[in-house]
Amino acid sequence: MISDEIKIFVKRFFPYFKNYKVKFTYAIIGMIMAAGGTALTAYMIKPVLDEIFINKDETLLYIVPFGLVVVYTIKGFGKYIQVYYTSYIGQDIIKKIRYEMLERLLGFEISFFHSQRSGELISRTTNDIERVRNVVANMIPSFMREVLTIIILLGYILYINPKMAIISLVFLPLTFKPLSILAKKMKKISIDSQEKLSDLTSRLSEIFNNIEMIQASRTHKYELTNFQKDNEQIFRLNIKATKTNELTTPLMETIGALAAALIIFTGGQEVINDKMTVGAFFSFLTALFMLYTPIKSVSKLFNQIQDAIAASERIYSILQRETKIPCGGKKVDFKITELSFNSAFLNYNGKPFLKDINLTAKAGEKIAFVGNSGGGKSSLINLILRFYDTDRGSVTLNGVDIKEFDLDSLRSRIAIVTQRVYMLNDSIAQNVAYGFEVDRDKVIESLKQANAWDFIKVLEDGIDTKLNEYGTNLSGGQRQRIVIARAIYRDPDIFIFDEATSALDNKSEKKIVEAIEHISKNKIAFVIAHRLSTIESANQIVVLKDGQIVCKGNKSKLLEECEEFITLNNNKK
Repeated sequence: MISDEIKIFVKRFFPYFKNYKVKFTYAIIGMIMAAGGTALTAYMIKPVLDEIFINKDETLLYIVPFGLVVVYTIKGFGKYIQVYYTSYIGQDIIKKIRYEMLERLLGFEISFFHSQRSGELISRTTNDIERVRNVVANMIPSFMREVLTIIILLGYILYINPKMAIISLVFLPLTFKPLSILAKKMKKISIDSQEKLSDLTSRLSEIFNNIEMIQASRTHKYELTNFQKDNEQIFRLNIKATKTNELTTPLMETIGALAAALIIFTGGQEVINDKMTVGAFFSFLTALFMLYTPIKSVSKLFNQIQDAIAASERIYSILQRETKIPCGGKKVDFKITELSFNSAFLNYNGKPFLKDINLTAKAGEKIAFVGNSGGGKSSLINLILRFYDTDRGSVTLNGVDIKEFDLDSLRSRIAIVTQRVYMLNDSIAQNVAYGFEVDRDKVIESLKQANAWDFIKVLEDGIDTKLNEYGTNLSGGQRQRIVIARAIYRDPDIFIFDEATSALDNKSEKKIVEAIEHISKNKIAFVIAHRLSTIESANQIVVLKDGQIVCKGNKSKLLEECEEFITLNNNKK
């Protein structure tokens, strides 16, 4: 079972190695030099004892020490070559996998992110990949080098004395079963450890994202207590992993001692009976002891690789997953002049969110969605952006079903502004041009249209002013106007304002309403409003309840004919 898992692990990463044939060749040459140098060290024991110390060969006394320096130089340089090239290959492969991981995640449907904790995804993209990196860049190359060393040393001891070599290897099969058990246990511990580390990362993410509420509520002791529970579990799992991994050492020490004892007894008889020279015996014994080190290393590496196998399974569950929102082939290479909902239905987790929605919006119109929480306002926006797809009916652009369009192309023609402001820890110009090259004139024009230029032009560095994380060196209204400027900078055909003024004071709201009025003249604009004052000038107000349109029209018409709107209007006063 374990061998199958390792085969799967290698198979997953093998395609990446095809681009590194030259570097891999250098790494193999380095491995051969390192392994060969180890065997040559053992071989040189024989002439040192037999020819120099016993036969007193003075010529070899000058040659052998020089040869020893050469052998160790070859061995050391070979290991350097191997470590450098295998590390380069491993690091580069992991760089590509980390990129592929995020690229795949960014292409998933929005419901995937709603069902996953952000800390879990961060953990998979960082901690899990780091575990695999350690194996691909360090452990597997070391594993290969040690295996090659074992093969060369085995060949050498068989060459010196086949009988003693076979006797010494009798104990080796005794390690297979316990090592297999330890490896299985190590994998289970690794899976549990990675899950708990994800929990810890998620908890930290929640703490830092809600720090104001935690400090204001004085719940830091509660958070610390919960954090300590996860922290303690990770500690216990890591200790258990250490205990399991280190059991390899006493196991190999005991078996190695048994083998050494038997060889000393057998070899001593061979030397006494003149069937073997003293130099040959000590050369054999040195090679045998040298053989013990890589065998022990391979055993420990085998256990540690289980950690990466567990991590790779978590990584590949992401890399092999397909998005549930298929991408069409058509480009939105035309101006969008009409968007329509045609008997659109949306269900999520078996629950109906939208029912039989029919609505058309044309360029130059501002359509407002109002209704109580859960009425379906955000669900309509999600259909436009294809965060979700209709179960029945359709959404069309200029008469074409949006499912036929490429997602990137579709979303490039739509700009959304929400109450949740996303700011970069960068200049105002970079925040406005987010995702595009900075055109300073265009940035300033976008800021003017968003009613933001008046407060930015008086800043010491103007549009080069650097914003703090979350833009905390600006007011809420100022941040929101910069986000509107960002939407304008993209020059979309459709603007979406989702509760864009809900958290602002009346003065800031007025500025933003003016900006919305200005930029939506030749565009399709959808506005979800918490305050009805935001949507008084809308061409059409759509009232939603329980996923259905109950009324639509301008404000005066709805105040005369729509009980739901009258109730909403009275509640907002």
